[in-house]
Amino acid sequence: MKALTRFSLPSPPPRCGWPNPNHPNPLPNHLSFASASSSSAAAASLSASAHPSLDKPPVVVVGSANADIYVEIDRLPREGETVAARTGQTLAGGKGANQACCGGRLAHPTYFVGQVGDDAHGRLIEDALSSGNVRLDRLSRVAGAPTGHAIVMLQSDGQNSIIIVGGANMSCWPDDPREEDLKVIRRAGVLLLQREIPDRVNIQVAQVAKSAGVPVILDAGGVEAPVPKELLNFVDIFSPNETELARLTRMATETFEQISQAAIKCHKMGVKQILVKLGAKGSALFVEGEQPIRQPIIPAAKVLDATGAGDTFTAAFAVAMVEGKPNKECMRFASAAASLCVQVKGAIPSMPARTAVIELLQSIQVEDVMKISD
Repeated sequence: MKALTRFSLPSPPPRCGWPNPNHPNPLPNHLSFASASSSSAAAASLSASAHPSLDKPPVVVVGSANADIYVEIDRLPREGETVAARTGQTLAGGKGANQACCGGRLAHPTYFVGQVGDDAHGRLIEDALSSGNVRLDRLSRVAGAPTGHAIVMLQSDGQNSIIIVGGANMSCWPDDPREEDLKVIRRAGVLLLQREIPDRVNIQVAQVAKSAGVPVILDAGGVEAPVPKELLNFVDIFSPNETELARLTRMATETFEQISQAAIKCHKMGVKQILVKLGAKGSALFVEGEQPIRQPIIPAAKVLDATGAGDTFTAAFAVAMVEGKPNKECMRFASAAASLCVQVKGAIPSMPARTAVIELLQSIQVEDVMKISD
């Protein structure tokens, strides 16, 4: 097996490592999400649930971390063609890191279990997660592979095409999960997985979570190969977008009736709940034996970048679920978070603070009341 080390950098405080009371981002007594321009009045308007508590079961994300190399283009190049990008920049991302950062910014204790290379991209990701209030105790640096990265081709309408290089996300995982990682998973409120790390790792940690009574949410994003039946056996909520749902079920998903039939096929595969992200058409939750719950989008003032919207939706749903909200409220909360996400460029930079999500939901409620009174 190739060498693998925990973060342990010179000079205090260490960036990451074994649990350490002097760690720069231990499970905090207080998280602050206010920007320099935010007023204290806005922070005071948060509900009590906006402040993380040590006794909250954490969100645990096991998954990928990438350096996202963004290029802004007018259109995708044709075969054999070279096009010039308007701008380019490198930002932290990856579906696992995105979801972990979303959980942290939504003021819920969140751990990220993942791997980065011993390189500048790895430090970029570590800094981004730390600034998103994510616990880094279980983040590993591997010597045998570079940090995963992605080329994100962002078009002027906010749509994107992405090419992923797995790097440390797909290499150097130990044969068996580390006991320290399993301890965190066993006491989680929910385990979030995606498909940008090896299936065998997902299967191992999902089995442990299931045995401990921890709900498992699997985001379908990542590799295009069929989801192993063994993994689905441990999944409580399966969350594809409509394209992924069509590919995995080999069924059409152009209409809501077709999506419903594809969800039924997923039920037959053993998953009781299917949470489908439908882009501009909103989202839908299919619970076996119940009527579907449909959630329209909460319109964004502007759409700049949809890169992290699906990850934001899934993670926000998970946070609301752990906090005991009913399914309809979970979906509304997730929709509000995704609406804010698409208005900012970059995946992790676009993850919204809980203050902003609550304020958006409150503004919608006021609008609804005004419409009724009219």
